[in-house]
Amino acid sequence: MRSIITAIQTGQLNATISAVISNRPDAEGLAFAEAAGIPTRTLDHKAFDSREAFDQQLMASIDTFQPDYIVLAGFMRILSAQFVAHYANRLINIHPSLLPKFKGLNTHRRAIEAGETEHGATVHFVTAELDDGPIILQVSVPVLPDDTEETLAARVLVEEHKLYPDALRRLIQQHQG
Repeated sequence: MRSIITAIQTGQLNATISAVISNRPDAEGLAFAEAAGIPTRTLDHKAFDSREAFDQQLMASIDTFQPDYIVLAGFMRILSAQFVAHYANRLINIHPSLLPKFKGLNTHRRAIEAGETEHGATVHFVTAELDDGPIILQVSVPVLPDDTEETLAARVLVEEHKLYPDALRRLIQQHQG
């Protein structure tokens, strides 16, 4: 999220962030967004009896802002099929692997254990299937012989911070035709 806000502030991305909404009241991104003058909302998922009830309220909150795209950044919850369908072709996520490889968690460790020579990150449209959906843009980094999970994760993160704004820039340009 910070890299997207920074890309907008520096003129590298021609976009407006309507709001930042978090399911975690303690999320660091909320303060960063507020400091950038972006409206923020918190919707604590723990206050809801079910995933569906939370997702319904989250949709209502998002829809008040009428965004062109819903960009997930550090949102570590599986969304309901109804939520995903409501934002079909507008819900975007970044995942720390070269999808379709290594869906889910612990992607860096799994890439090293599998003997991969390349790893990376993927920006994709979200579908009802976990870490699936049409790929928008990917970036790769080499897996070095002495890599640990932490060193590989750090190199991938540097590229993720470039990749997400680049992918959004491409989407916006396509949308504007």
